[in-house]
Amino acid sequence: MAVPDTPTPSGDDALTSFAALLTAEGQHLLAALRDHDPARELAAVTRLRRDHPAPLVTAAVAQARLRQRAVAKFGAEDAARMYFTPDGVEQATRTGVAAHRAARFAAGGVRSVADLCCGVGGDAIELARAGRTVLAVDRDPLTCAVARANMAALGLADRVEVRCADVTEVDTGAYDGVFVDPARRGGRGGRGGRIFDPEAYSPPLSWAVGAARAAGAAALKIAPGVPHEAVPEDAEAEWVSYGGDVKEAVLWFGGARSGAPHTARAVRATLLPGGATLTGEGAREGAGAEDAVPPVGPVGRYLHEPDGAVIRAHLVAEVARATDGRLIDPSIAYVTSDTLVRTPFATSYEITDVLPFHLKRLRALLREREVGTLTVKKRGSAVEPEELRRKVKPRGPHAATVFLTRVAGAPSMLLGHPA
Repeated sequence: MAVPDTPTPSGDDALTSFAALLTAEGQHLLAALRDHDPARELAAVTRLRRDHPAPLVTAAVAQARLRQRAVAKFGAEDAARMYFTPDGVEQATRTGVAAHRAARFAAGGVRSVADLCCGVGGDAIELARAGRTVLAVDRDPLTCAVARANMAALGLADRVEVRCADVTEVDTGAYDGVFVDPARRGGRGGRGGRIFDPEAYSPPLSWAVGAARAAGAAALKIAPGVPHEAVPEDAEAEWVSYGGDVKEAVLWFGGARSGAPHTARAVRATLLPGGATLTGEGAREGAGAEDAVPPVGPVGRYLHEPDGAVIRAHLVAEVARATDGRLIDPSIAYVTSDTLVRTPFATSYEITDVLPFHLKRLRALLREREVGTLTVKKRGSAVEPEELRRKVKPRGPHAATVFLTRVAGAPSMLLGHPA
């Protein structure tokens, strides 16, 4: 049985509570809880409270929980040594993504970076590991204390200075590069809902763009759903996915840009952890050369589902060209082809049936083929996958994938399996 969540300390109480974890007694407790089972947490807490102050045990248990959550982003080895806040775990950059960004800075000859809005230090860690000197800045005292402890725990304190300050008041002129990661959540401590207006970021996007342009090389992290119209003409926009999930968009400025000449607007989709990257000239929606628009035609033997970063970057046309393919509908980002041409930028499926959407027909087809494991994908359909599964009730030893989409404007269902 797990211990019920307790209110998170705030202000000076939170700093005092965190400082206690850095004492010898706090470190002893964290070591004892390293491999604890959350299901048996109550017994562990009861035992530890016999010899340690209850507030310290509570703080150690909360930190142990955060470390377990952080394994997905930082790996087991680093997460077990690092420190976190609830917001810090949620908002921190995944190690693989931060390492990719650090490598881009290094490739651009950037030797020192001012990491503005550094959070618990995910990006600063990878910048330092890439040999860069880092100034990590955040305005929240607890976050700065956590980031400082992380640098010490990972042996990076000699490369990273953590400074508690308002990033808009920090002079970054002594640094070759600047990285800005504005807060994109509202409410106290960033625990509110997502902010979709870039000028409501903290600091606002306009300030961050100005700071990026003033630096010799810069990167600015923004929400992946940013409209292309909001991307400055002098920036290279990169959409990054990890394991197939779109994680972020980054605007690169000055010497940190790559690829196209710096006078041309460019977009990029990068797929991690593999590192495959696709580039193009990001014509704004409703504009651009006609050859940037893929042809549309009937569903062929294969269907290619572009990675989310490719779709966000408006580079589906490049996937169509790479697969000698075409779209199944002008407004749907599914590419089809008659022969199988593999590309790292899309997942390919062999299509066995192309039918108008009809629930009873699908149920009968699945029953006839004894399909018990059904993967449901949708694009351009209002039907929810879980609702569909409940209604068709798949049973049997076989597996299939159904695509709920539109073909030439008509609601359709495509049945197939991974190629």
